[in-house]
Amino acid sequence: MAISDEQLDRVATTVITGFLGSGKTTLLNALLAHDGMAKTAVLINEFGEIGLDHLLVREVSEDVVLLNSGCICCSVRGDLISGLRDLFVKRTRGEVPEFDRVIIETTGLADPAPILHTLMTDPLLTAKFRLDSVVTTVDALHGAGQLDDHPESVKQSAVADRILITKSDLADPETLASLEARLRHLNPAAPIHAVTMGDIDPAKLFNAGLYDPTTKSMDVQKWLRDEAYEQHGDDHHDHGHNHDHAHDHHGHDHHAHAQDVNRHDDHIRSFCITFDEPLHWDAFVTWAEIFTQMRGESLLRVKGILNLVGESSPVAIHAVQHVFHPPATLPAWPDDDRRSKIVFITKDLGPQVIRESLHHLNAAVSETAEKS
Repeated sequence: MAISDEQLDRVATTVITGFLGSGKTTLLNALLAHDGMAKTAVLINEFGEIGLDHLLVREVSEDVVLLNSGCICCSVRGDLISGLRDLFVKRTRGEVPEFDRVIIETTGLADPAPILHTLMTDPLLTAKFRLDSVVTTVDALHGAGQLDDHPESVKQSAVADRILITKSDLADPETLASLEARLRHLNPAAPIHAVTMGDIDPAKLFNAGLYDPTTKSMDVQKWLRDEAYEQHGDDHHDHGHNHDHAHDHHGHDHHAHAQDVNRHDDHIRSFCITFDEPLHWDAFVTWAEIFTQMRGESLLRVKGILNLVGESSPVAIHAVQHVFHPPATLPAWPDDDRRSKIVFITKDLGPQVIRESLHHLNAAVSETAEKS
């Protein structure tokens, strides 16, 4: 489970998602103009959908062009797997310049989960690429309405590592504040930036993964950001105490605001569960198998650092819906806190059923271990 040097050398991959018209293309154009982006490869659906003509240098092949900024732009006409594989093969053959980062732009109606699944499970891709960040663009003027009307928009914001409120100059302060508060409730840990014409320092969007290439180390606190849940109160941070909110036997939460009962984001929960006692790896694996099979669609994103029985170093876990990324043993604990912390973003699934099921499985494994 330890992270090897070869794994750390994998190409950092960022997924840019967001609803139709939310400014993904504008953001890409602005990012590609930065000097530090020269060794970046960009995968888009079709060249015609993105205004890059003024940046075009020459066509390398039917699907790949070089830009003035030094970036590589690749049109993915087939599926994502073949597009990334072909791009890597071209790099190996010297047909395109070296690149150390890939940006994937999704279509406006896309559910980002299948793309994340692909990056986490395809054997060749996981050997060569690593998921660094999910960046979601939200329109300052129309974002609230899109969150109301389209569950895809809610999901895009819920799974993000970074959220950009675009066209912020066109919205009044009250509209911006309301939208930001709504997004922060959906996803407390994702930094939110208001931008105009895609103008933002690339450093604020990248290096959000567990491995920070700038320091050549594992930055657990920046990746997990569990303190963001503490700042949002007990509804977001579950220490194993019972809450006053009512849950049914499926763990559904029924405290939605009366005036907003039908909003899609009322179904989304964001919380961090902390375990004081060390966890048995077998108990966690059993729990993960059960929940990904039975409630995978409800587990939008899971990140955690585990204190395991018999292990002196922590183990990092990461999942998107029904797919768990291979766990990684970290070199050391980030601080003196040795508790297991697991951050969840879920749909129609509250913390109580998760905490209690994992606690009971852990107790059962402990009892079995003691008897043997």
